[in-house]
Amino acid sequence: MKIVGLMSGTSYDGVDVVAAEFTADGDTLRLRPLGHRELAYPDDLRAEIGALLPPAATTIEAVCRLDNRLGEVFAEAAAAGVELAGGAADAVVSPGQTVFHWVEDGRVRGTLQLGAPARVAARVGVPVLHDLRSADMAAGGQGAPLVPAFDALLLDPAASPRAAEGAAAAARAALNLGGIANLTVVAPGAPVLGYDVGPANALLDAAARRFLDRPCDVDGARAAAGRVHEALLARLLAEPYYAAPPPKSTGKELFHGGYLDAALAALGEPVAADDVLATLTELTARTVADACDRHRVTEVVAAGGGVRNPTLRARLAALGEGRWRLRTTDELGVPAQAKEAYAFALLGWLSWHGLPGAVPSVTGASRAAVLGSWTPAGPSAAAPRPPAPRLLVVDA
Repeated sequence: MKIVGLMSGTSYDGVDVVAAEFTADGDTLRLRPLGHRELAYPDDLRAEIGALLPPAATTIEAVCRLDNRLGEVFAEAAAAGVELAGGAADAVVSPGQTVFHWVEDGRVRGTLQLGAPARVAARVGVPVLHDLRSADMAAGGQGAPLVPAFDALLLDPAASPRAAEGAAAAARAALNLGGIANLTVVAPGAPVLGYDVGPANALLDAAARRFLDRPCDVDGARAAAGRVHEALLARLLAEPYYAAPPPKSTGKELFHGGYLDAALAALGEPVAADDVLATLTELTARTVADACDRHRVTEVVAAGGGVRNPTLRARLAALGEGRWRLRTTDELGVPAQAKEAYAFALLGWLSWHGLPGAVPSVTGASRAAVLGSWTPAGPSAAAPRPPAPRLLVVDA
């Protein structure tokens, strides 16, 4: 079965597109990557998304316009994915662009992703899976993160090299460094654990826009030139979210430009741009490293846009030295920049076969939910089609 997976994360810089072929072999699912692409959002679309995100006010008209514009963008991305699949695919997974994740007192009350899935289905002519978070939330879960289902299968302790050698398997972690950093911990004899750690690129990108007038600090160069401002770091590390126990999830509803502005204003002294970026890099590295140490992992397999930041990667490696090894999913055959899109393609395969994709031990749901809603591309060619009705008769 060939599935196209799309992903646009909290950094809202573009769409990652993959095509994957899945083959079931007993209780082993084989994934053959067929290729991936990164399609950047134009500057005006990024601005349109940013203008709608919290804490900004918006209108229902703006939401409607953006929903349909994103639908067109995702439709083109899906078409590119079908090309990667060799010109034909069985389904597309389009989780949409998250614009709001409603969290109150640690409980997720709702979530909203935009991307007009009917436009995607009309463009590529195959069923489209969307709205992947709601079913888990209806079961009492956070609706996020969802990638741990992929991580748990990829990092199965029983399949680790140590286990193959007859040695005791150790806890391993999958780390995604997108706008938000999230961690999945897979350990022998224990439920899968996963949660959003805190900001990865969210505050870094906000600082780059604020101080550099750029979407990001390319290669972490300006952060590398700065020094950690200890008072600012201490203020940022005092954020209550870090001390909250999982299950938990977060987003730019908390970690946004205004959040950074408030932290800087509270200092009462100016901080140089490079020092702000160095401090935010340390914040991400420190919170991730603390989480890895807490779970006593021996290996961290990283993916996401943040792995392209050599300053952040070097700091993470230094903090883990002697306790855990940092590597990327590329070494496991999954391109680090496309891992989440491949994960959503997997969730599409699971939903297609009526299998749950959310992990209750991760999200806190009362049961494992089959994820998403399907938008058909039209009547199934395999299903017998009756003649078009000309009359409706109501039987008593």
